[in-house]
Amino acid sequence: MSDTTSRLTGWMDLANPTRFVGLADKVVPWLATIATLILAAGLYMSFAAPEDFQQGITVRIMYIHVPFAWLAMMCYTLMAVSALGTLVWRHPLADVALKSAAPIGAVFTALALITGSIWGKPMWGTWWVWDARLTSVFVLLLMYLGIIALTRALDDASRAAWAAAIITLVGFINIPIIKFSVDWWNTLHQPASVFRMGGSTIDPSLLWPLLVMALGFTVLFFALHLMAMRTEIRRRRVIAMRRVAARQAERSPPSPLVGEGVAEGDG
Repeated sequence: MSDTTSRLTGWMDLANPTRFVGLADKVVPWLATIATLILAAGLYMSFAAPEDFQQGITVRIMYIHVPFAWLAMMCYTLMAVSALGTLVWRHPLADVALKSAAPIGAVFTALALITGSIWGKPMWGTWWVWDARLTSVFVLLLMYLGIIALTRALDDASRAAWAAAIITLVGFINIPIIKFSVDWWNTLHQPASVFRMGGSTIDPSLLWPLLVMALGFTVLFFALHLMAMRTEIRRRRVIAMRRVAARQAERSPPSPLVGEGVAEGDG
């Protein structure tokens, strides 16, 4: 029982923004260094990997496009968990995590769409088609942008947190739609070829560079997310300090002007 209690206490300590910022200050440099090393190795493996017998050299776009798409969905899933933390557990850092992840997720989603269009042009003969996968990912980008706009439009932090949490949970229905769109509808995208019941259908010489790049971008995401959370916590502290200073200024009586004091003394 004592071990369980100590573990719970340790997790609760992270709910303290000050302790969380201190932990982030220590962890972020390590994560950034690890991400750089993994991505460097992944890039080398990507260029050393053989070309695909059908797609040729254009298959190399896969090594950045697929991780971007995975992270776009993973980031929104993390936001959904954070939304539950706001609505159910009222965790002090849940809203910070949600708000900080939204811009990062939007960037990864946009990069997934851009690299997908570049990859699709030589394969499909067009930059864009409104198939189920592309449409659902585009909706995901709109969800990210909508949440960002909402959190910045509302001045009341509590209302913004609750509204963003509710919208995030409602929008989470789009994640399984993105995942299974290739199975539910006829699309130009191929079915799942990495994570599937029968095992990956990608040749190991192409699969390993993809997995290494995905790992590197995942570590990079967590580094960026911790940095964004740390910045958001400090921003809220500055706002709170300004409000306290403004209230104190309103309560304190105005000091008499020097000229008025001299005039009264002369009278």
